[in-house]
Amino acid sequence: MATTFLRKLVLRPAIRQPLAMSTPPSAPIARAFSTTPSPSATLNQVLRGCRKDQRARHAVSPALSAINAPSLKGVCVKVGITKPKKPNSGERKTARVRLSSGKVITAYIPGEGHNIQQHSVVLVRGGRSQDCPGVRYHLVRGALDLGGVGSRMSSRSKYGTKKPKKASVG
Repeated sequence: MATTFLRKLVLRPAIRQPLAMSTPPSAPIARAFSTTPSPSATLNQVLRGCRKDQRARHAVSPALSAINAPSLKGVCVKVGITKPKKPNSGERKTARVRLSSGKVITAYIPGEGHNIQQHSVVLVRGGRSQDCPGVRYHLVRGALDLGGVGSRMSSRSKYGTKKPKKASVG
């Protein structure tokens, strides 16, 4: 019994990681305080192979992150409406856009009303619409062919609306 245990230890040596250069070797490594104990794996669990790498995170807007661009120009292929997911109801305005990279994506048109139609040139940024399935992009209002929201008073920079002129008396 003891010889098989020692044989396992000899066959699978422990992986040791070097300490960071900034801390002296004699100083203890500071751990963040936590009220819940962090259970460490037992030797048998490690030998069985319990430790697995974390899965890589997927990109929220893959067409933009693939080429590392904050926004891309595209041409509208189709403009339509999408029904939102279960607890919500309404008609969300969306557009199918062929990006300059060649990919065709579905983008959300924010704000009330819009003036785009087929063949309109638009600017696409990342950011999904939470209650529309498959919509991972937003169109930028007030850029290229997509006009800003008319008579908007709050959050004007998000919707491409200019500051209203002061009415001059006299």
